[in-house]
Formats: sequence, structure tokens, C-alpha cells
Amino acid sequence: MRILITNDDGITAPGLKVAEAIATDLAGPDGEVWVVAPAFEQSGVSHCISYIRPMRLEQLGKRRYAVEGSPADCVLAGLYEVLNHAKPDLVLAGVNRGHNVAEDTLYSGTIGGAMEAAMHGFKAIAMSQYYGHYDHDLDDPFEAARQHGTSVCRQLLDHADWHDARYGVFYNINFPAGPADAVKGVKATHQGVREAASFGVQPQKAPNGRTYLWLTHTAGNDSSPAGSDAFEAVQGYITVTPLRADLTAHSVLDSLQTALEGRS
Repeated sequence: MRILITNDDGITAPGLKVAEAIATDLAGPDGEVWVVAPAFEQSGVSHCISYIRPMRLEQLGKRRYAVEGSPADCVLAGLYEVLNHAKPDLVLAGVNRGHNVAEDTLYSGTIGGAMEAAMHGFKAIAMSQYYGHYDHDLDDPFEAARQHGTSVCRQLLDHADWHDARYGVFYNINFPAGPADAVKGVKATHQGVREAASFGVQPQKAPNGRTYLWLTHTAGNDSSPAGSDAFEAVQGYITVTPLRADLTAHSVLDSLQTALEGRS
């Protein structure tokens, strides 16, 4: 198996090494693991691409490249330059330092990288590790992802649905905070929504009198409904959420047509 890895925390991020270990296990002794990751951190860039400027590609080692661009840029570089000779069987994005659940999914560069791969018809999995007070004292904050990542990914590869439509399914895995042996199990979940908005701003005055804004993040994962990624991961479960790039609100198409025809 040939596997392409990217992330949004950057080429030097510790979570990338965890993804490489998972990929090495999945690929097997005769497989290949390729890394094409951002040259610097790209958290929060979502599905951004460098549409109006070029991006530098630099080889750092055998099967290891850095791109001055977003995770989606890295996937494009990996698919159509680095691995143009032999396409990957799987694209992994992560392991992100911090969860990507509920509304965070829409902002995540990790999700954006996996989504880009799925849009080109490749199997793709995003992986993120909750980071909280439960794992601050752990020698390895990525312990849950490191010990459970291979088995969950293998289950998806062997048994899950993938290209059932043109906008193919890709999967978002979140590993709970805490030691690996405290994980309660694996749950299929839907994307959650918190009671309060995820992000806000906090102003700060600079010495020159100018105003700068810092983004603030509201957690409140347990306010998301049961069965959602945000809620179940807080309960100690590994969550696996099937996602698509299709943003159409299909459930209101018929009522929209009625409204456009001037009927109620």
C-alpha cells in the first residue's frame, strides 16, 4: 500500500510522526509512506488553496517534502507532482494536535487536506487528538491516537463505504484525551453543534494605540447532542464521522422550489 500524509500543524509537528507510524503499520513491509506537509503551521486555513500565488516545494529527505502552502496545497502537490508517477492508495491528514469536531470541522486545515483528496477520488482519513487537562501529564499526549489509530483506520479500509457518489465519503477520526487504556470504544457519530458559537474576538490595545483582535474559542463540547463527535469524544470514545464535500442542504430543495414559484 502507498500512503500519502499531510497535516496542518506543519512538517515538524509531533503529531505528524504519529501519523507516519500509523501509516507505516498500514502500508506493511512492502509499502511506501510519503509525507508532503506544510513548511509552517497552517491551522485554521480550512480548505484554502494557493490559487493566486505559486508555492515552493522542497524535498527534505527520502519520500519527505515541505510545501509553502496549505494542507490542500500539499495534497495537490503530492498527487500531481511528488506522486504523479504512482498514485497513493490512501491519504492521511494529521494527527492534529487538538480536536476537530462540531463547527471546528469547517475551519480545520486537517479536514481540508482530507477533503481535497476525496474530491480527487482518493480514500482519505483525517485524524485529530483531543488535548486537555487529562493528557497534560502524559509522557505522550498522542498516546490514544498512537495505540488505536492503526486499528480504526484498518477497519475503515476493510469495511467502510467510500466512493458511493461523486462527492465521495471521507472520514474524520477524533481520539479522546487521556491514556490509551482509558478509551471506552469506537463510535460512529454525526458532526455536532455547540450551544454557543465556536469563535469570538478579544480586543487588545497595542502600545501605539492601535486595536488588535485575538480570536477566542469556546469549547462546550458536552453541550453538543449525544451521538455527535463533540459529545462522544468527551465521554471517552474514539469518534468516526463520515463527511462529504457536498454542502447542499438537500432537505430544503423541494421547499425552495416551491418558494421560488411563489407558493407556500
